[in-house]
Amino acid sequence: MIAKSDVERSGTTEQAATRVCRVAEEMFGVLNEVRELTAARARAVRDSGRRLATADLEGLRPLLFRRLGVVLISGIGFIAAPGLLADAPWYLEWWQESPSGRPSQLLPDLDPSSSAFYDYTHWDWYAGPHAGAERTICGPYVDYLCTDEYSLTLSVPVTLDGLFIGVAAADVFVRRFEAAVLPALREIPGPAFLTNSQGRVVVSNTARWVAGSVYRGTEGFNVKPLANVPLSLVSAPA
Repeated sequence: MIAKSDVERSGTTEQAATRVCRVAEEMFGVLNEVRELTAARARAVRDSGRRLATADLEGLRPLLFRRLGVVLISGIGFIAAPGLLADAPWYLEWWQESPSGRPSQLLPDLDPSSSAFYDYTHWDWYAGPHAGAERTICGPYVDYLCTDEYSLTLSVPVTLDGLFIGVAAADVFVRRFEAAVLPALREIPGPAFLTNSQGRVVVSNTARWVAGSVYRGTEGFNVKPLANVPLSLVSAPA
């Protein structure tokens, strides 16, 4: 016989999983827009007989500006594969929120000869898509480059006729993501938390497993990979 508490727990766990997937799908939906527009512009430039340049990526800005601040997003843009652009070996078309209310462009040091050179290819949000991951969620981590906020970065690969040309990505403050999904996790009777593909806790309803800690497995806990989202919902047994 299945206890009523088990049925109730299963229901609330499914509801929490559905809520997390819905929020994540909205954000990845925005990245798909950026990916499609970037690929379309790259194709048009290629078909015109020249190489893509930084000025061509300015055409992404109306879309980036419209999506900035929507669906939890605090920063968004396209990160070019090294050597893709004719006039910039390394480049990010990246925009973020600012206190003024106007989008602010991130301008890191992209000179390989500089001691402050920002080699973005080493970050998981770039390396994952470059290695073939369709969807990547990196973090939580303190974003010292952009905002000094505890953040997540979501990313997808951008390809042109099967060739990797860069990454479409978005930053999300952990506090915003928590506000969107934590109420659903709190409905689960017992410890429950989300982990990314590296086992790092993203959001939790218990102080025992705080955001940023690493979960390596606990006997009896249930791990539910979420559909089409690189997150898992971990919960204690009923």
